[in-house]
Amino acid sequence: MDASIFSSLSILLPGITFHLIMSLQEVQSTATLLPLEFTPILKRARWGGERLGTQLHKLIGVEQDYGESWELSDYPGAPTLIASGEFTGWTLSQLIEKNPKALFGEGKRYPLFPILIKFIDATDRLSLQVHPDAGHLPRFDATKSGKSEAWVILDALPESCIYAGLKQGIGPEQLRKHLKQGTVEECLHSYPVQKGDCVYIPAGTLHAIGEGILLAEVQQTSDVTYRLFDWHRLDQSGSPRPVHVEQAISCIDFDLGPVDLLEPEKQSRANHQIEALLTCEHFSIRRHLARESFQLTSLNQAQILIVLEGSGQLDCSAETYELFQGKTLLVPAAASDCQIHVETPVTILEVIPA
Repeated sequence: MDASIFSSLSILLPGITFHLIMSLQEVQSTATLLPLEFTPILKRARWGGERLGTQLHKLIGVEQDYGESWELSDYPGAPTLIASGEFTGWTLSQLIEKNPKALFGEGKRYPLFPILIKFIDATDRLSLQVHPDAGHLPRFDATKSGKSEAWVILDALPESCIYAGLKQGIGPEQLRKHLKQGTVEECLHSYPVQKGDCVYIPAGTLHAIGEGILLAEVQQTSDVTYRLFDWHRLDQSGSPRPVHVEQAISCIDFDLGPVDLLEPEKQSRANHQIEALLTCEHFSIRRHLARESFQLTSLNQAQILIVLEGSGQLDCSAETYELFQGKTLLVPAAASDCQIHVETPVTILEVIPA
């Protein structure tokens, strides 16, 4: 049906024509929704550094305290905007409202995009903190509920470590006692980390990122944090930063105990190794280590690609997207026949919402 027929119908049957046009537009949108790039949100922090710029190619300023790059976010009040293409300037919530099927696939619908992707540069130790789980509210609210998260280490100093969970047998009373004495570190499960390590921090886990660590974080779309301890540090005015002892202790899962590194399940192929890092109730993560080009398997659902190393291109529907360290792309369910062409050996995380 050509434009002249639409014009004639619009005179004779304006109401019917309007619905016909909208239907065709929706079909076209479903068929042509291409991979999406976003403009990162950069956040400065007292523990931040410069590696978001020097290693991950973010457009940081002259300051030396950039702590976080929110790569893909639908968090209320802090959404990343689509950087190019038909939907430039849109948020994910707007895209979900427009056509959720093209984004998520058949039978899936979320009120907002359920995964938030960050890079974190910690030149100093972060506070000891915990995130509540969704069970603390009768219904999920991204601005109030907590989150589960996973970390993949991109870089670390020889002495870098993380704190993940409590030592076996530590309960609320022992934790309170050590807090009062200033010896809470004696309660914590900690271990050194190096490039490539991955750990899952479920909601309710007491945790902290140690100094010298650069990592990628995959988390639920939420940002509630209760700070239990801040290592006796003072702010710029010489006062301790606020802590939330009672809220934190009420959210800690004391039955969880120590939380150790994940052991990847490897599927070795010629010049392309796939590692299943994690499958949980919120998302799954696979890591691709490739020396030659490969086809990205279409799962008919949204897939997030995070480039940790190397360079190349993603080709999809005659469009090309550059891949380099620090690049994040969202591949919608409607996108198909996606090829990853490798220029230099790549390490890519593939994240899939549950």
